[in-house]
Amino acid sequence: MIGTTDCIHKYGEPTPAMERKFLTLWDVPDWINREIPVIPNKIYCNKDLIEPLQKAFENIIERCLQDEVKTWDGCFNIRLIRGGKTWSLHSWAVAIDINAAWNQLGKEPQMSKELVKCFTDAGFTWGGTWSRKDGMHFQLAKI
Repeated sequence: MIGTTDCIHKYGEPTPAMERKFLTLWDVPDWINREIPVIPNKIYCNKDLIEPLQKAFENIIERCLQDEVKTWDGCFNIRLIRGGKTWSLHSWAVAIDINAAWNQLGKEPQMSKELVKCFTDAGFTWGGTWSRKDGMHFQLAKI
């Protein structure tokens, strides 16, 4: 699992210069938007996130789990980990949140194992397995 130190080592501190170098506005393929309509047409994210995220969406569609993705709740947000003193991986846009209303921080996640597997099979780690559960959160497993 990657952490703040890994991101600082690869991308640098979360600054406008880092943002210009490593982030992009990804045009989500139309076929994904047709199948999972809550996914935005464009996602501002780290370039390293695009391939695994597209694979996760493909997995969702292939496994007929589109109806389980109820909300898209973000990717890029320069901020500290909630209640912490280190940068959130959202600061480098290598993490996403979905279905936030049903998977609040510290609560028992309401995400099916099948939906989680769509992301873990695509190279993500899920926050729902952490000691302080964060069921809405998926982040790249490696960078």
